[in-house]
Amino acid sequence: MRYPASEKAEIIQLVEQPHLPTKRTLDKLGIPRATFYRWYDRYREGGLEARADHRSRPDRVWKPDSGRCAARSSIWR
Repeated sequence: MRYPASEKAEIIQLVEQPHLPTKRTLDKLGIPRATFYRWYDRYREGGLEARADHRSRPDRVWKPDSGRCAARSSIWR
């Protein structure tokens, strides 16, 4: 599930409050600790702007040169 930046901010503020342990708070919210700490690290490094979603797939994907692949595929025919 994706959370908007505003919800991430609320969750970070809630976890930062000292009345409950972090693990227990995250368990009640159903958020994996690894996910929370990834958000928290981005927040600490980049402030409010860093809370926005990041794409999980890369912008570019390596693609072999089509000319060489066509030459190789003709060998196997």
